[in-house]
Amino acid sequence: MSGRPPTEAERNQEATVYIGNLDEQVTDALIWELMLQAGPVVNVHLPKDRITQEHQGYGFCEFQSEQDAEYASQIMNQIRLFGKSIRVNKASAPKQKNLDVGAEIFVGNLDPMVDERMLYDTFSRFGTLISQPKVARTENEESKGYGFVSFDSFEASDAAIEGMNNQFLMTKQCTVTYAFKKDGKGERHGDSVERLLAAQAKKNNYSLPAAPRDGDK
Repeated sequence: MSGRPPTEAERNQEATVYIGNLDEQVTDALIWELMLQAGPVVNVHLPKDRITQEHQGYGFCEFQSEQDAEYASQIMNQIRLFGKSIRVNKASAPKQKNLDVGAEIFVGNLDPMVDERMLYDTFSRFGTLISQPKVARTENEESKGYGFVSFDSFEASDAAIEGMNNQFLMTKQCTVTYAFKKDGKGERHGDSVERLLAAQAKKNNYSLPAAPRDGDK
């Protein structure tokens, strides 16, 4: 296991599983040994709290092949470790990436202690998340004070913005708006064109994969 965890861009998402609902006693080495039963492991990363250096109850395991990751999600899901049933799901569903409707929101003015798990717990009550929330971080894993949350519908994003903008997360009043599109033109998600495309996709029964929720049965 290397000292520096791979970034999302470096990690082969198609061969990676998300592991959630982990007991505090679980270690990187234990996950490595467990996942070896499904296939050759490339990397295990359990994000650590920057102060306590304890993992935050979830992590990622990258396998050599997509088939091994698929197998792990089938045989390892709901295995009990230290009395807790762990969640094991594919980290991404590449065949459905193009169905991302663009319902991504920006969460700013975050307290330094707000992490991805807290964003998930806070925003998942507004609707289905299609990926794990992201907190922008420095090379030292310190929060830059903002993050992103992606829903499967604009209805959920609208509800999250209405319900959480100017609300307190820990000690700071956060700002919640639609995120800027990545094309660099300065436009935000949530416009009429995106909403029309999303409505058409829904009419054609397209669906987006839900992000795994810690503790799901």
